[in-house]
Amino acid sequence: MASHSDTLVVFFGATAGANGGKLGSDEREIILLVWQIVDLHEKKVGKLHKCFVKPDTLELTDQCKEETGLTLEDVVNAEPLDKVLQQFQQSVSSEVKDLGRSSYTLLVDGPHVIRQALHPEASKKNLVLPDCFFSFVDVRKEFHKCCPNADSTQKLTLASMLDYVGLPAVSEQMIGAREVSSMVTLTLCILAEPYNHTFSCVETVNYKFDSGTCSKTEPVDSEMVIRARGLPWQSSDQDIARFFKGLNIAKGGVALCLNAQGRRNGEALVRFINSEHRDLALERHKHHMGSRYIEVYKATGEEFLKIAGGTSNEVAQFLSKENQVIIRMRGLPFTATTQEVLSFLGPESPVTDGAEGLLFVKYPDGRPTGDAFVLFSCEEYAQNALKKHKQILGKRYIELFRSTAAEVQQVLNRYMSTPLISTLPPSPIVPVPVLTTPPFLPAASSTRDCVRLRGLPYTAGIEDILEFMGEHTVDIKPHGVHMVLNQQGRPSGDAFIQMKSPDKAFLVAQKCHKKTMRDRYVEVFQCSTEEMSIVLMGGTLNRSGLSPPPCKLPCLSPPTAYAAFPTPPAILSEAALYQPPLLAAPRPPQTSMHSPAHTLAYYPPQPHLYMNMNMNYTAYYPSPPVSPSTVGYFAAPPGAMAAAVAAQAHPAAAAASSVLPQPGALVRMQGLPYNTGVKDILSFFQGYQYAPEEYSGMVQMNEQARSLIQPKEWLCL
Repeated sequence: MASHSDTLVVFFGATAGANGGKLGSDEREIILLVWQIVDLHEKKVGKLHKCFVKPDTLELTDQCKEETGLTLEDVVNAEPLDKVLQQFQQSVSSEVKDLGRSSYTLLVDGPHVIRQALHPEASKKNLVLPDCFFSFVDVRKEFHKCCPNADSTQKLTLASMLDYVGLPAVSEQMIGAREVSSMVTLTLCILAEPYNHTFSCVETVNYKFDSGTCSKTEPVDSEMVIRARGLPWQSSDQDIARFFKGLNIAKGGVALCLNAQGRRNGEALVRFINSEHRDLALERHKHHMGSRYIEVYKATGEEFLKIAGGTSNEVAQFLSKENQVIIRMRGLPFTATTQEVLSFLGPESPVTDGAEGLLFVKYPDGRPTGDAFVLFSCEEYAQNALKKHKQILGKRYIELFRSTAAEVQQVLNRYMSTPLISTLPPSPIVPVPVLTTPPFLPAASSTRDCVRLRGLPYTAGIEDILEFMGEHTVDIKPHGVHMVLNQQGRPSGDAFIQMKSPDKAFLVAQKCHKKTMRDRYVEVFQCSTEEMSIVLMGGTLNRSGLSPPPCKLPCLSPPTAYAAFPTPPAILSEAALYQPPLLAAPRPPQTSMHSPAHTLAYYPPQPHLYMNMNMNYTAYYPSPPVSPSTVGYFAAPPGAMAAAVAAQAHPAAAAASSVLPQPGALVRMQGLPYNTGVKDILSFFQGYQYAPEEYSGMVQMNEQARSLIQPKEWLCL
């Protein structure tokens, strides 16, 4: 018997698009349902029922018309899906009762009609399916169990199965009736001698998705994981489970991915119960969630564990309460207490187990991050809490949105793994050759051979800019496209382009001004590198002219890196171009293998040094494949290292040179504000090694020294 059922209901469905093995892959609606009852005890067959279904979109594809022989006239006057399903349930229940039976199970030819067509469409239309559609038996799997020497399940067809048991193909020509009659004939055959088969391989469809935790040590098969991309940022794990309705997701098998700022990036990793469901999920590539289409790709178990896996006992205990709705709170005051958060949520949204249902996210040293996760026992309480989105707690507005167990793990893993002080592995310092003039840094000039693009889409890349420039692309200097980033390291919507001549720059400004790029018009202004410096330090440039920045610093050219060190041009090694993050404290003195007499405290070059200097832009981004760190943002090496570099290049000159006195070196600072004092300079060099007697000359800063000041966006030592 089929899960102790008395009756089988042989079931078939067709859609307005692809059918057969591709049923449901194109999101087309169901237009035909056919069924017939088989009494397993008496081996009797009931009446064949055939119902057309009216789709919301009255359109049939050419493929559907060819495969089914149906026309639009067949379905235009039919009932909608919900009415037909009611008719199905009433008809089957009545017929089963007339047979004196008490239960029934669906029998289908492959899982597509149930998993890929019926459940997804019902979910989109908010229809509640009868319980009978949450379990079924697949005639192919039952036949393969009955006849193990037959072809694999994937290769079996109704015609091949009938041929295997020596039965002729059904002569019925009508779509649906032919398939149902074939399944009925095959079923009666394997129920009789010599097979005496019992239908027992019942498949189920999960009623709902169960959240849960995943350990980093838990094995995850890569054949069960997919990556969904393009999700709305508000999506929860339940929304993703609804998108994959009909397919069974493993417990806690939805992991929302976060970006570097801890916000959702529109991607999720989903783990299914087996590879068959994963393969069916891949067929939903570019299916829609609301108005957005979702891309579905294969992923690995390692990727899933990296996002969803956790080892924290505190998190495991917090998530041990099942069937809870998780809400994430973001932007909490650092001084917020448990009682203040509970009072903020109010009595209409009680937290599960009070304080135990509230988890604050903290750094490893115990400092709060401003994030917290809250558990609610039911959807009603969670909805009440979400109504407080962007309400004020203390002096801050609080963001609330749905979360998942995997997101809890991911956020905790990210913050708890953040080191308090960034460190580098100890390694001996070797002299690194440096560029006297970076090859892609724009030289100082008043020649207006550049253009500025303003109002670019934030997602625009260099390829988009080249396409925007069109035929003028050939007039761009090599490596002449420079993207400008803001203080957070994100695209600012600005870019500077170096053209081959002022005439070319003028022509581009005339032809491309207010052209459209991705539904946005882009402003194009002609400028020089000097004007570029003004813009980078906060000034404005438009067709009305140039306006100085608020600080009214003079407009000078970008510096030539290491101008104080007379070393010949040399190309940096790859290791020197890609350095780890800047140290928060100096590295312990190390002894150079080439200069054992001197100890160095070396700070690797990175733009992070300039993050807190109140500037508008923090990076001057060159064209690929050049790294941003090659464009003049190099912290000056200690004097002993610079001397070692110079000595390596010019041994004879190094012996006679007085430019780099030992053991240290003089360093010229450019870009200082007029009101800079000695304490400001010492604070700026905090963590660097310097001799106390060597900074007395700082108080003698005069007009001659101020004449060397350059815009602080180009600050270079």
